[in-house]
Parts: sequence; C-alpha cells; structure tokens
Amino acid sequence: MEMREFRKKIESKLSSDERNIHYNFKESTLRIEDKQSKKGVTLSLKPLLAKWERGEFDSIDEVVRYVVVGLNSMNQKVDLIGNEKRIFPVIRATSFPTETKEGKSLIYEEHTAETRIFYALDFEDSYTLIDEEALAETSLSADEVKEIALFNIRSLKQPMKEDIVAGNTFYFLRAKDGYDASRILDQSLLEKMNKKVSGKLALTIPHQDVLIFADIKNDTGYDVLAQMALQFFGEGRIPITALPFLYEEGELEPTFILAQKKPKKPSPPKE
Repeated sequence: MEMREFRKKIESKLSSDERNIHYNFKESTLRIEDKQSKKGVTLSLKPLLAKWERGEFDSIDEVVRYVVVGLNSMNQKVDLIGNEKRIFPVIRATSFPTETKEGKSLIYEEHTAETRIFYALDFEDSYTLIDEEALAETSLSADEVKEIALFNIRSLKQPMKEDIVAGNTFYFLRAKDGYDASRILDQSLLEKMNKKVSGKLALTIPHQDVLIFADIKNDTGYDVLAQMALQFFGEGRIPITALPFLYEEGELEPTFILAQKKPKKPSPPKE
C-alpha cells in the first residue's frame, strides 16, 4: 500500500467535527487534535505502514483505536490518591520533553546517559504522564511516587520468548501492556537474568513495547544484538534508544557496538 492511500484510510476513519487533522509531508506524520482542548496525538506513518505491510495489524481500525484511546486519556482526570496501584514508571529517551504542551512540568528522573524515567497513571487501555501540578493536589511527594511506581513494576508478569542465533541466546519480553521497556527498572529481574546467562548479559530497550536480553557468548552475539536494536528502534511506536546496554556489577552501561561483520538478519520470535 502506498503512503498516500494508507494516510487517506486513517484520515477517513478519524474525520470528525470534533477533531482537526494535519499532515506533515516532510516528516510523514499525522497530527490529530481535539478542537476544544487542543490536545492530540501525532502518528509517525512510516513505521506504522511498515507494520501494516508485515501484517502486524489486522486492520486500520487498530491504528484508529490507538488514536481514539490516546485522545480520550488526555481528558481524564489525574487522581493519584486511591489509585496508587495504577502508578507505573515509563522509560523515554533523553530527548523526550520534560514539559507538556500546556507548559506543565512532568515528574521525571535521570536513568542512563540515553534514558529518563517518567511516571504514569494507568487507565487500563492508556495512561497519562504525571506532572507536578497533579502531584501538588495530593499528599504524596515525588520520591513516594517513584517508590510506588518501582514497587508496582515488580508486580507485572514477565513473559519471555527466546531465540538462539550463532550460539547466543536472546530473550524477548513483550507483555503488550505498555510497560515492557519499564521492566528494565526491576533490579530483581536483572539479577535473575544475570544468574541465568552463561556468557555476558546485555540488553536493549529500542522502543516502549519490548525489552530484549542477550546471553552473549561470542563476538557475533554483539553484532546480532546491535542489528536487532537498530531494527526494533526503527519500527517502534515510541522509540527509546538503539544503543544496547551491558549489565555489569549491578549497573547498566550504554555500549556502542561496531559490527565487524554482518551476520544473518535476526528474526524475533512470532507472537
């Protein structure tokens, strides 16, 4: 399907008297805004079209649902008290804005040279990032919100599928709950994986919806992981970083891997 046809299909399903739709030809992005609140969702069409062509969407309606859910969540009240079990951390790239478009400062914390931790209130089918204004309306401190979020991330399931490439084992964590990458903050999970591997533990969070662990046993393993991180980074709905991490002595170290030879293109396990 051509980009123009793909865009038109999405626009036709989202067209409404309550929304404005703007297309940025240079960036290949589609901006859908609520006319009243001026809040909206921006779709990067190139990765979405690639997912469509790989059959990762059953229909255009899945893309539309993501937009509608996103727009609805923006109008939901952020009430933290009584909803502590629904507070979770989310990982973003350091380029991610620390303020909302309305100028509200978001609660965040530095993570690595590549990433930051933000905090979200979950609405089951979406979530909204917590800002300082919402926090000020509660008796909670920023440190308490962070502590609650880290406790909650440890309670989530950790489904994994594995694949072996050139003697190296890769583990894919994809729970499809919006917090896959956030599980990198679960120190007990990192320690469990560190004990599981027989080589060096490396991992990558190329986008929000996947966490990849790698049991690296030879140089080819580094090359495969680097290619895998780059491939997933380009395909993710919310990219984070294409740079893998090494896990050593309880610390994450961003690592630039220069592939010496191009191995066979890795294929992640089917869902």
